Amino acid sequence: MNRFYITTPIYYVNDVPHIGHAYTTIACDVLARWYRLNDQDVFFLTGTDEHGTKIAQAAAAHNKEPQEYCDHISALFQESWKQLDISNDGFIRTTTKDHETAVQAFLKQLWEKGVIFKASYSGKYCVQCERFYTDDELIGGVCPDHRIKPEEQSEDNYFFRLSHFREDLLAAITQEDHPQHFKIFPQERRNEVIGKLKQEINDVSISRATLDWGIPLPWDRSQTTYVWIDALTNYLSAIGYPNNKEKLDHWWPANLHLMAKDILWFHAVIWPALLMATGLPLPKKIFAHGFFTVNGQKMSKSMGNVVRPAELIQEYGVDGTRYLLLSAFPFGQDGDFTKDLMKTGYNAALANDLGNLISRALTMVEKYCNAQSPAGEKSDLFNQVIDDLKPIGKSLDHLAFHTALSTLLIAVDRVNRFIETKAPWKMAKTVPQEVPTVLYEVVVSLKAIVFYLWPFMPGTAQTIWMQLGETKDLVTTAKKFLESPSLALFNNQQPIQKGTPLFPRK
Repeated sequence: MNRFYITTPIYYVNDVPHIGHAYTTIACDVLARWYRLNDQDVFFLTGTDEHGTKIAQAAAAHNKEPQEYCDHISALFQESWKQLDISNDGFIRTTTKDHETAVQAFLKQLWEKGVIFKASYSGKYCVQCERFYTDDELIGGVCPDHRIKPEEQSEDNYFFRLSHFREDLLAAITQEDHPQHFKIFPQERRNEVIGKLKQEINDVSISRATLDWGIPLPWDRSQTTYVWIDALTNYLSAIGYPNNKEKLDHWWPANLHLMAKDILWFHAVIWPALLMATGLPLPKKIFAHGFFTVNGQKMSKSMGNVVRPAELIQEYGVDGTRYLLLSAFPFGQDGDFTKDLMKTGYNAALANDLGNLISRALTMVEKYCNAQSPAGEKSDLFNQVIDDLKPIGKSLDHLAFHTALSTLLIAVDRVNRFIETKAPWKMAKTVPQEVPTVLYEVVVSLKAIVFYLWPFMPGTAQTIWMQLGETKDLVTTAKKFLESPSLALFNNQQPIQKGTPLFPRK
């Protein structure tokens, strides 16, 4: 069995979860579920990043101690992922003792390798980004992401010799036969990283002398670890580093780090360089998706347009929310969410197409087949639907969720058109004995669609599976089916359960 280790970034707990966090996490969940169905040993990691200046400030603003504040917000993230049916295998928190031990062990390795040095540093520091900026990186003197003027900071820190790894990083990214080759997607993000690496790059500060809320350096406890070094190490600490070598060797290197494009530099340059310095393998793939706006504007607490997952769930349900977030625009590109766009997408794809198809199919089985799943032996429609669905796997390998969902709807549309063409309600008046054969083709085709639907909309897939009269375990059957599609895997002549509409129109 192959193994697949996939990660979201760990989310900063200076604020409660919003749909930006959900967007990345749902995408990872779809991939994790898909690779599990394809018989891969999957470890899906997410979590919360809980140290740094922003956290200390946020805790103070809420009249709480930092740990108390982190406990509260981290629990909200865990609850949000539970509500969204996220199937993560691990949830890492950077305030745990195991993680602190891992960070100090990792730093100690760097120190012993001679790639850490102490120096005075003065620069422009954005508290929101938790990073220093050079003048040419600022736009009009302000942070390009948060539109605030960075603070001038000067102190003695420890630095990682990032500049020493510039050429090695370039080679690892650009040369496919390089022993440490790793991929960056989409292509424009890869080009950005390569462009920056072809210029001189600065060494990076890995400590802070004036921040108490952080992990102390193992060789100088008067300084705490820079939050990004702390955070990146989570990908190792969650899988047993440094003490559980068997677990670490099984899961590392990561197959995919998934994040938004604003933190690509940390993942595609700083993190691989740190790993090179310690002698650990590099992650295989890094994917940085785009930003999205809400009604044309960046989400902001001050503007009051931050959308929480619970708000969408209340309006569109869990699976409706999962579908809408991944179907609105191509993954990797920037896009805009509007209420009208989401409502239109929901009604068109879910209420009218998928939901209506299930409802009309079950209604006809109930009416013309005594509410029993009809029996049969072969189905041309089934074979056509399988051909429609097969490209979904390749789309997911390329993180083309938008394309995968469009492909799924092609199969749904084929079944809808088949029903319109055959018109069982007319056949019932002229050749009633042929109606069960037609509905058999519809039912088995819907069961095939369910398997491909499950990674995206697991609750809906399970509901349809049971409505169609199946008593076998969905996931177990899906694994066998994807390996070798066969009608023999399906139950026949089982009671169907029509139930209520899956997606009421909005």
